[in-house]
Amino acid sequence: MITSKVLLIIEDDPGLQKQLKWAFEQYEVVIASNRDEAIAALRRYTPSVVTLDLGLPPDPTNATEGLATLKEILALAPATKIIVVTGNDDRANAIHAVALGAYDFYQKPVDPDVLGLIIERAFQLDALERDYQILQQQKPLTGVIATSPQMQAVMRMIEKIAPTQATVLLIGESGTGKELMAKALHRLSARASQPFVAVNCAAIPETLLESELFGYEKGAFTGAVAQTKGKIEYAQGGTFFLDEIGDLPFALQAKLLRFIQERVIERLGGRKEIAVDVRIICATHRHLPDLIAQGNFRGDLYYRLSEIVVDIPPLREREGDIITIANALLQRYCRENNSKEKHFSHDAARALEAYNWPGNIREMENKIKRAVILSDSNFVTAEELEIGTDNDKSMPLNLKSVREAAETIAIKRALTYADNNISEAAKLLGVTRPTLYGLFEKYGLQALLRNHSDEHLD
Repeated sequence: MITSKVLLIIEDDPGLQKQLKWAFEQYEVVIASNRDEAIAALRRYTPSVVTLDLGLPPDPTNATEGLATLKEILALAPATKIIVVTGNDDRANAIHAVALGAYDFYQKPVDPDVLGLIIERAFQLDALERDYQILQQQKPLTGVIATSPQMQAVMRMIEKIAPTQATVLLIGESGTGKELMAKALHRLSARASQPFVAVNCAAIPETLLESELFGYEKGAFTGAVAQTKGKIEYAQGGTFFLDEIGDLPFALQAKLLRFIQERVIERLGGRKEIAVDVRIICATHRHLPDLIAQGNFRGDLYYRLSEIVVDIPPLREREGDIITIANALLQRYCRENNSKEKHFSHDAARALEAYNWPGNIREMENKIKRAVILSDSNFVTAEELEIGTDNDKSMPLNLKSVREAAETIAIKRALTYADNNISEAAKLLGVTRPTLYGLFEKYGLQALLRNHSDEHLD
């Protein structure tokens, strides 16, 4: 889930529950009265900080149930900061709880001001730890935020090929960060102190692209009043990045191929060959073999460009990265806009994870930046993100299939977590057993039911 100031209070006294909820209204407070409710809340809200009364039912007179709850929370979420709350005569159990992994302890009677300081300190420590993790994840690929296995593999590949002179083709959907990876390849290479020059083949009119790439001599065409270097020459000694190479006009592909093969160029209107030493990196969101089959892209150029191909996965396929990236962007845009610190609300957290992100990271940047500017509270909502609303024009047209795929994955995952126990899977999904059975029927998953033993179907 998204990093947010969610405080879970595990307390069986209704009066104290109300007092604490009122005292800590600056956080998103979730209340649990026993171990089962606490674990359910932990799974649903993933709180950063928990206050835990060690005296819980069914036997509130001793700390057995409280300590068991502590162990279970830490087993599921080891980074959770747990503050145990005990009676005046229960210091030994409090110390034992700290030895088991609790962050701190506090003895009753509760003074909200004192307990509040401990809680806020716990949130601050949690924030520091998360920031440190992000910094560690960004090294050595500065600017790249990723925790998913898919992107970790891409980053390791970038690290391996960066020191070489191999021509690299970066492929992936629009908005996945291909230029960011190209800059990382340059930054980690021996050419890092030399220029990094980028040209987007889709952003420059075809009539101007040749002169933009190769430059021109004075008088080469109307308006050519002075000799002008092209972008390739400006990249001398460094890295030349051709973005959206799939949109390079066919007529220019032969000239680019000659440059790649011979490392010399001729300016428009010129006859002199100019040697240029650059490392070439290209990127595209298009499937070049299809363009080759259609006669729109040269096969010989493709094989020159694709000495090494790096496939950057879309955001929806990066397990856990939505969480990390969204938080980093939220804090960045708060700083850039001189906004007070903000966090994602529960509905925003769920929406961010459930959304398909057709525009990938670029789309996420736009939505979060807009939300930071427009939000008046400490919490950014799903409505402010414009996710899952009627105003969201970027949603896929076939929303039914997107929902079906997402819910099917969630059902299968819940069954795995619940060891094929239908009742437990329903609890994890936050639905009733009849509702879950209805989803099995709706999505044609009855075969999953047949794979379960009777004892799991209870």
